[in-house]
Amino acid sequence: MGTLIPRPFFPADISDTAAIKRTVLLLSNPIHTDIAFPADPDVLEKLSFLNDAGLPLDNAGVRWVILGWGGRSFFIETPTWSDLKPAPVFKALTIDRSVMHAVLAGDINADGSQTIAINLTESAFNQMLAKALEGFTKNETGETIYVAGAEYGEFDRFYEGNGAFNAVVGCNTWTASVLRAGGLQTGVWNMLPLNLRASLKLWNGCESGTLECSTSVLN
Repeated sequence: MGTLIPRPFFPADISDTAAIKRTVLLLSNPIHTDIAFPADPDVLEKLSFLNDAGLPLDNAGVRWVILGWGGRSFFIETPTWSDLKPAPVFKALTIDRSVMHAVLAGDINADGSQTIAINLTESAFNQMLAKALEGFTKNETGETIYVAGAEYGEFDRFYEGNGAFNAVVGCNTWTASVLRAGGLQTGVWNMLPLNLRASLKLWNGCESGTLECSTSVLN
């Protein structure tokens, strides 16, 4: 039912399809979703705080900046499935503090079965990026809070996140809220990536407008 009931109930009214010029990628694995934003100058400017934690935004190979929200314990302590431990799983199933994860990436294959390319108007793109940035907690001086030493490697960093994490209101519901900020309809509740991808296909249908999805990854 969470997939079959749309949110918002009525789609955005987009008349100027010629204004569609920006693309984001929805990336997913069996339990988690992220959104990849293109490493365009305006995006890198808004994400310039990542440089303070040592992420090389000026690296010539950077094509995408991937942002995701999730449970602190599970996210940080489980870089691969082989690292899975009982304590982070327990916290993910109950309640945990949240973190934001930022990853720099090169070229991404948008034709993969776990990737959805979404084309947006300039306005919708900016609204989606602004919503994603709300996931970062800021301190009294307005700065994001870097979680030192938690990164998986050279090209990713963790930051304190806004809100508490649990299995009911988890990473995929956060991703859905960011997509809705860009004018997409999602299911009213999206616990798993499978639910979210199904609702995007059902309610947005790769039609032209704010949300012209790539049919090659939705078929």
